[in-house]
Amino acid sequence: MKAFIFPGQASQFEGMGKDLYESSDEAKQLFKQANEILGFDISEVMFNGSAEALKATKVTQPAVFLHSIIKLKTTENAGKPEAVAGHSLGEFSALVAAGSLSFEDALQLVSVRALEMQKACEQQSSTMAAIVGLEDAVVEKACNEIDEIVVAANYNCPGQLVISGSEKGIDLAVAKLTDLGARRALKLQVGGAFHSPLMKPAEEGLQKAIEETSFKNALCPIYQNVDAQASTDAEQIKTKLVRQLTSPVKWTQTIQNMTNDGVSEFIEVGGTGKVLRGMIKRIGRDIQTSTM
Repeated sequence: MKAFIFPGQASQFEGMGKDLYESSDEAKQLFKQANEILGFDISEVMFNGSAEALKATKVTQPAVFLHSIIKLKTTENAGKPEAVAGHSLGEFSALVAAGSLSFEDALQLVSVRALEMQKACEQQSSTMAAIVGLEDAVVEKACNEIDEIVVAANYNCPGQLVISGSEKGIDLAVAKLTDLGARRALKLQVGGAFHSPLMKPAEEGLQKAIEETSFKNALCPIYQNVDAQASTDAEQIKTKLVRQLTSPVKWTQTIQNMTNDGVSEFIEVGGTGKVLRGMIKRIGRDIQTSTM
């Protein structure tokens, strides 16, 4: 069984999408449409912007989404997936691939999500950190013992967990986890505490936008971040998309469940094509991975 998987933030790169634009009339039309929907020339930032310009949340999220979907739509013989999943933001790309959302509606929602998350980030100084070389339970226990908001945010693969919280909370956690023997405890260059309670202010705006958007039942199972379970029902999908803002990304559990359900090939669509494939290899499943 073949699954398409879609990356999220941190998979952007300078010049992303320029080759697609130059080689495909369909890609040109989709980029033009995206510029109109977003109200600014995102193609210019993607093709010619600096790495710093690409890191702005309002740019990064639609840029990564666009790269994945335009890659999918312009790849000859891409075929149809039998299952899909996306890492955080990548879940919106997965929903387009599964026929639950249109390209236009998904891009609108991604834009709302990015702007709402940016506003939430500005309300409190917050960040994230990657913890490598400790068991998940050790990291979770350490976070729970800190008298600040700091939580597990991304279960990327065994031995690699990203934590999220206030600046002070993350500093305390990094020091504590280093003392506990983490091979690496590194603060990330991100705009805020994604997938933590500090994203709560972003929920209302995203939920309103989701309720005003037409969703269809998915044509194939989508394994969503909040519970790593397969969904096809439109109402379930919508509820989980909102919850995703403040819930951890259960990527390890997602890949484990997908392989248990018969997925034997993962195709990473968009970004550098290496981020999710690398995680899957470290999850330890003997399965085929490739990129589109």
